[in-house]
Amino acid sequence: MSRPTKLLETYKLGPITLANRLVMAPLTRNRAAPGTFVPSPLAADYYGQRASAGLLVTEASQISQQGQGYQDTPGIYSKDQVAGWRKVTDRVHERGGKIFIQLWHVGRISHVDLQANGAAPVAPSAIRAKGKTFVNGTFADVSEPRALELSELPGITDDFKRATKNALEAGFDGVEIHGANGYLLDQFAKDGTNKRSDAYGGGIENRAKLMLEISKVVAAVAGPERTGIRISPVTPANDVSDSNPQPLFDYIVDHLNALKLTYIHVVEGATGGPRDNAPFDYASLRRRFKQAYIANNGYDFELATRVLAADAADLIAFGKPFISNPDLVERLKKGAALNPPDKATFYGGDAKGYTDYPTLETKQAAE
Repeated sequence: MSRPTKLLETYKLGPITLANRLVMAPLTRNRAAPGTFVPSPLAADYYGQRASAGLLVTEASQISQQGQGYQDTPGIYSKDQVAGWRKVTDRVHERGGKIFIQLWHVGRISHVDLQANGAAPVAPSAIRAKGKTFVNGTFADVSEPRALELSELPGITDDFKRATKNALEAGFDGVEIHGANGYLLDQFAKDGTNKRSDAYGGGIENRAKLMLEISKVVAAVAGPERTGIRISPVTPANDVSDSNPQPLFDYIVDHLNALKLTYIHVVEGATGGPRDNAPFDYASLRRRFKQAYIANNGYDFELATRVLAADAADLIAFGKPFISNPDLVERLKKGAALNPPDKATFYGGDAKGYTDYPTLETKQAAE
């Protein structure tokens, strides 16, 4: 019997009707083909298994080789990658699902072994992050970055534009810009990582400029009704911080609203950690943004139900529960127990811990 909750109701996201209000959050799995970064053949199975979510957002996918920060993450900048992703979107659509791709440039969260000719990663300012990346089969300290020249920024914007065109060619229903978790656009926005003195540094308007310019370009290609963005106002992920995040993100969201993007996807609190790590008024963002608000971080059925009932969000993103529960929607509907995730298989590997988690149906058939 279905449990009463707004979570299982349909939702109109721009021109797309979602079967429910569950969003599968982007989850890095490091299983793309080494060297070509084409999605694994298993990726079609993986996303197809989870097509009952109202909306799937893929693992973050780099817009260029420069944008890569972790071993074996998929790209969306080559013809072969587009063809690989087409197999994924076809499978999801065959099963009645909707899927966006997350477009990614990691900025300084990278390693020289992942960059062309061993080049330094790029960043708004030459400040090395206190953090690690997954490279050469292990976790290693990120490399020292170099500051991007002003003349290089239009090229990065063009990379996002090309990636958006590729995403549409690959059959995606839309795109999500990765503006969160201490990656390039977040690095530019926050004053802990942006010490520039040019038009992209200093005050809020300048630091937010790259994120907003790229949002405008991507929306012009995909259509604002098929463009979302992920932000994380107060996460400490990847050693990022801002001295006064509330006015910064109020400003950003005001301008994203003016662009009429179809959603903002907000990491509330510390990514994968406490929801109350720093004071922030998420209701302010909810009031400012007139399209869909996707709430993310630490949600379970009960919290999701309360937040939707209070009209504090339109959609709820679930991350790790989708890794180990391909039929998460059905399990939440019935109040069934969830499969525990195998953390040892999160990053890299084969079908184990990727496409072999049992559904309620397969589990019952085996009993």
